[in-house]
Amino acid sequence: MGNTRRNSTPLSLEMVKVLNQQVALEALSSAKYLAAAAWCGSMGYDNSSEFFFKQAEEERMHMLKIFRYICDLGGKAISPSVADVNVEFNSLRDVFEFTLDSEIMVSESINGIVKQARIENDYPTENFIQWFVEEQIEEEFVARRAVELFDLMGEDKLAIFMIDERIPKIAFSGHNGGEETGA
Repeated sequence: MGNTRRNSTPLSLEMVKVLNQQVALEALSSAKYLAAAAWCGSMGYDNSSEFFFKQAEEERMHMLKIFRYICDLGGKAISPSVADVNVEFNSLRDVFEFTLDSEIMVSESINGIVKQARIENDYPTENFIQWFVEEQIEEEFVARRAVELFDLMGEDKLAIFMIDERIPKIAFSGHNGGEETGA
């Protein structure tokens, strides 16, 4: 009953490699968000801290989703280690610029997986990764919108307080043109 074809993975070694790189990147993103949450909490930015705790959980979910996909398709998933996460920031704006840069990097990596899937005609992986493509549109929007709030409102104490109050209300919705929800 040792059918080699049934025991092999439909994932190429290169695809397993890029997917594992994404697993590591999602783990790093989760750790970055935890660092941001801790910094914000220590500075009294409670809404931003809670926002980043939720983002950390979401990034971990992304990591697990890809990890399980590799496993489910018979590839060798590698449990990532995370080191060298920045835990010091100069300002609340600095935290959000840091996370925007991180989200842009994640989007570029996701696009690389799509490219690799297309090169290999790996339609299942391309289909699987489309969820992440859509997710990154939202992730970048929220991070970019948060940074834009500093441009609109400034960085004095009252503006920072108001930005921290507004952070939980930033939401992306493709059907409403990406406008902020709530008031």
